[in-house]
Amino acid sequence: MDVLLQNLDLFGVGFLGTIELFVVAGIGSLIGGGILAAMRVSPVPFLRAVGTGYVNVVRNTPLTLVLFFFAFAWNRLGIIQLPFFALACAGLIVYTSAFVCEVLRSGVNTVPVGQAEASRALGFTFALTLSQVIMPQAVRAVVPPLVSVEIALLKNTTIAAGFSVVEAGSIFPSLSERGYSVLVGGLWVALGFVILVVPLTLLQRSLENRWSVTR
Repeated sequence: MDVLLQNLDLFGVGFLGTIELFVVAGIGSLIGGGILAAMRVSPVPFLRAVGTGYVNVVRNTPLTLVLFFFAFAWNRLGIIQLPFFALACAGLIVYTSAFVCEVLRSGVNTVPVGQAEASRALGFTFALTLSQVIMPQAVRAVVPPLVSVEIALLKNTTIAAGFSVVEAGSIFPSLSERGYSVLVGGLWVALGFVILVVPLTLLQRSLENRWSVTR
């Protein structure tokens, strides 16, 4: 308990950074993944090719390399100078969006083709069919894997500690500098992540129960 109580400032700031990273990257990845999923099921061959290429490249690239690019190469491009926190968020969004895309696409494939054909017969455009008919059903079908992707994102935020971003992963070196046991500190960090994951799991079960009744 001494490691925790005497370093509440480190744990508080670290987990606050983790939560901020997760919220920003989580929202961004859901939006990005939704756009990519729409591209992958689009009737336009060019959009399908771009979406497929993006997913194949990013999913096969280690997250460390993605964050390395944003942390050290992005600002050298001279496009726009961003702080490390924003760059870490961008890297996590770019990486996680590819996985969200594949989860949503698998959900789209569970929707009967006849529903899309019926909506087109009623004069719906592709965008309306996707947003009003297909995607709501697809999201309901993939709640468990979608939440699993977001939980993985929460844990992946610790990698940002290696790129000068203050979050839970940066607690360890600070504890070492203060002379405290890093092993004990690691156990407290692990417990902190368990506490953060529990609400996501409860949300997943709540949505599953609610939408299963709806279906």
